[in-house]
Amino acid sequence: MPKTANRRPKAPYRGSVIPTQELLETLESLYGRSRFVPRFDPLEELVSCILSQHTADANSFPTFTRLRAAYPDWAEVEALGPEKLAGVIRQAGLTNQKAKSICGCLRTIRERFGGYTLEPLESMSDLAARDWLLSLPGVGLKTASIVLCFSFGRHLIPVDTHVHRVSTRLGLLRPGRTADQAHDDLLAIVPQGVSFRFHIALIQHGRILCQAKAPLCGKCPLQDRCPWFAEVTLA
Repeated sequence: MPKTANRRPKAPYRGSVIPTQELLETLESLYGRSRFVPRFDPLEELVSCILSQHTADANSFPTFTRLRAAYPDWAEVEALGPEKLAGVIRQAGLTNQKAKSICGCLRTIRERFGGYTLEPLESMSDLAARDWLLSLPGVGLKTASIVLCFSFGRHLIPVDTHVHRVSTRLGLLRPGRTADQAHDDLLAIVPQGVSFRFHIALIQHGRILCQAKAPLCGKCPLQDRCPWFAEVTLA
């Protein structure tokens, strides 16, 4: 069974005074337009995402590269078992938990699809494919959305800390909405075909200007229509 029953809200929240398409165009005028190019095949993306959970990319990506170099066949990775795999991926952190998740995912995918592939997801709808991934051990909404958005080009928006913070400050989300809830909330207001670009643009804005502790509001072209800035100014 899927780990969540979230679906797109019937009445999208319209708290922001900035239309989503205009917001995207404004941010892309600052940071450039991202071009969708899959970096990994879907199964590689899944394992890479599990390794990156609660870990900096500087640690998780080299670990993934070493894993694939040492064990290019997924059957070899599954055969290692969680205990031995934990030793191989130790630099990624939380290794016992991640090793169990990776071995569990590989076993489940092999048993359900007859091999180490996620190609059958191609025939599923966006949300059905996401629910399928959510049934795998160690896979949450962000990981499932990254796999489908980054590898399949699906209309799903991964919500990390930057996307959640920027969306909340700009009024795209109702106050108090969690990152998990934001996955479906944003789907209701982001136009089809731009989910990857939207995700990347908000991450760039969160890293460069709309930072968590010291946002550079004076340099932000959205300042005059940002509900969070208006609230902070009034306070």
